[in-house]
Amino acid sequence: MGPGARLRTTGIMTKKVDPRSEADLLESDPFYIRTEAVVPTDEQNLVLKEGDTFVVLDRHGEIRTNGQAKEGLFHGGTRYLSKLTLGFGGQRPLLLGAAVRGDNAAIVVNLTNPDLTDGGAIFVPRGTLHLSHTLVLVGGALHHRLRVRNHSLAAVEVPIDLEFDADFVDIFEVRGTRRAKRGERLEPVLWQSGITLRYAGLDGVIRKTRLALESPASRLAHDRVRFHCAVRPHGEQLYVFSFNCEGEVAQPDVSFPAAVDAVTTALRGRRSEYCEIQTSNHQFNALLNRSTSDLCMMVTPTEYGEYPYAGVPWFSAPFGRDGLITAFETLWLNPSMARGVLSFLAATQATIADPERDAQPGKILHEMRTGEMASLGEIPFDRYYGTHDATPLFVMLAAAYHDRTDDTAFIQTIWRSIEAAETWNEKHGDVDGDWFVEYARRSPTGLIQQGWKDSFDSMFHSNGELAAAPIAPCEIQAYVYGALRGASTLAAALGKPQRASELATKATALFEQFDEMYWHDPIGTYVLALDGSKQPCVVRSSNAGHALFAGIAARDRAAAVVRTLMAPESFSGWGIRTIATLEARYNPMAYHNGSIWPHDNAIIAAGFARYGFRDEPIAVLEAMFEASLSMNLYRLPELFCGFAREPGEGPISYPVACAPQAWASASVFLLLQSVLGLEIQAGRRLVQFTRPKLPEFLREVWIRDLRIGQDTVDLVLVRHDSDVGINVLKKTGGVEIVTIK
Repeated sequence: MGPGARLRTTGIMTKKVDPRSEADLLESDPFYIRTEAVVPTDEQNLVLKEGDTFVVLDRHGEIRTNGQAKEGLFHGGTRYLSKLTLGFGGQRPLLLGAAVRGDNAAIVVNLTNPDLTDGGAIFVPRGTLHLSHTLVLVGGALHHRLRVRNHSLAAVEVPIDLEFDADFVDIFEVRGTRRAKRGERLEPVLWQSGITLRYAGLDGVIRKTRLALESPASRLAHDRVRFHCAVRPHGEQLYVFSFNCEGEVAQPDVSFPAAVDAVTTALRGRRSEYCEIQTSNHQFNALLNRSTSDLCMMVTPTEYGEYPYAGVPWFSAPFGRDGLITAFETLWLNPSMARGVLSFLAATQATIADPERDAQPGKILHEMRTGEMASLGEIPFDRYYGTHDATPLFVMLAAAYHDRTDDTAFIQTIWRSIEAAETWNEKHGDVDGDWFVEYARRSPTGLIQQGWKDSFDSMFHSNGELAAAPIAPCEIQAYVYGALRGASTLAAALGKPQRASELATKATALFEQFDEMYWHDPIGTYVLALDGSKQPCVVRSSNAGHALFAGIAARDRAAAVVRTLMAPESFSGWGIRTIATLEARYNPMAYHNGSIWPHDNAIIAAGFARYGFRDEPIAVLEAMFEASLSMNLYRLPELFCGFAREPGEGPISYPVACAPQAWASASVFLLLQSVLGLEIQAGRRLVQFTRPKLPEFLREVWIRDLRIGQDTVDLVLVRHDSDVGINVLKKTGGVEIVTIK
């Protein structure tokens, strides 16, 4: 980075935008999720994920060819099951109800028979048979148990038909990406107790879906199974089978009870890493429990440690930015996640320049995909580095992890990666030496925008004209500042005082340059970005809130930023919009230009709290909680639409949002931390609450088994009329609990 900043103009743009060129740009974006492929539906999907496998079902527990294209059983970026339907005597069962178990270990669908007729006469009345369909996902296999119980006084005989298919399409094909050529479906292989569907990919891998029957079938064909169901009065029958996703190596069969035990044990072990939070509000408890369960499900074992995959269905893979922010959000209650994220990203950090992958030495991973298209290079994401914020966020998280844990030994093991990241920030991130990190893709098939708002149209001027690269978004500069400050503290902790001083000096210089170039009085906040000509994108955006989060905002600017973000143009009543309603490209249904993202709101609320604002984090938490009341399973999705809140109506869904999405699930924990003013400094054995507040819907909050090193603390926080009282229920070791009023 070099001294001095370039002069700029006011940034007010008047050139008209040609909408036809916008459509052309959208059409040329191969990674746009096309809704002609993903058909929206009113049905609530049922989701399980385990390792590199996930399943998306309709609320009947089925995958229907005329339903959502996103439904299916996926493994390693490929759909291994594209159809799965059940029939009672040739008719679809009637749905009684369906649920995902609270710990995400299983899906349970309850069904009954419709009126079954023969020649117009009913021979099995509706509601005679109860079918409980339990599904468990483990080891790359979807295990099924059908329990059929006869609630009549007469014996019942009826066929149960199972129809299935596997199209073996890549997840990017499901999203709408068109391929010039695909591999070949091979002839199914029938065997004594099952069938194997096969596909020879262009990458030379033969992918297989193997149906294994534990219960005998009366008929077995290449696309269907029939069970002859004969049930005595008040008796029951069980039918057990599994669909196994297999690549080059076959997996051993696992019994249904063993599958249930394996996934339950794994999820219970992950949950034990979290401290326990319980409140006086049962609905808020439901949000907390669902969020914790979803995070435990999204975490995936890798050779470098456990890592939270980003989201189901589109982003069920390691994403650098998503993992880092998820770890930030959960750091206070589960620091082990941050350690896994840091280990994984240090191990996968780029070491060479590779323009096709937008990689440079020291850069942190954007995403890592498997599957046929990734292995063939049809998409650049087998190991792709096209993000400019993950690298400084990596350093920020390392510093925050050290504050939380005092784990200097671990920081020592990744110090080389931290230094490499700082070198990238300075040498490759700041290409023109003006102190700011800017991006311009090098891969012709890579992402155009390389900040967290990575839609092609997310960076623009006041008139809507798209910003020209290289682009320097304001939040990335905030992260770079946070990384410099964090690396300085880590260098000091490792006994490197000269390096600590160098990094602190650079942080101070960036702080001053940022305020000069990014602050814009007429809009009362920081501009969205600087374009390739160093012209400001004078747009009110949520990005400015990240400047508060990372601490780069000047103290005398903070109140104006908060006012702008909480004004009705930005705050919808359900949360803070990505773009204010006053802006040219505002669209409440756009992915990044007017929608509401829970993780974005959590980061902004943390920024509010950092600068001493106490009421605004409460307002954001209340909005997110109230939004969750309208969501299936109390699950906050990746995003929802930015329409203004209307009396008696809930938030409006975004049609192709991921749910669950890791950083959305984690957002409630950072929001709770922000309203409590909670800070943990393990090196000082300190748990500190600064001017804690609780919303009106929370009278009490219990925090149990909060770990500080080897010690634990149990607390209860109680809301009073004018403050929050904190009672220590149990404490081990020399941990100090401090409240700053």
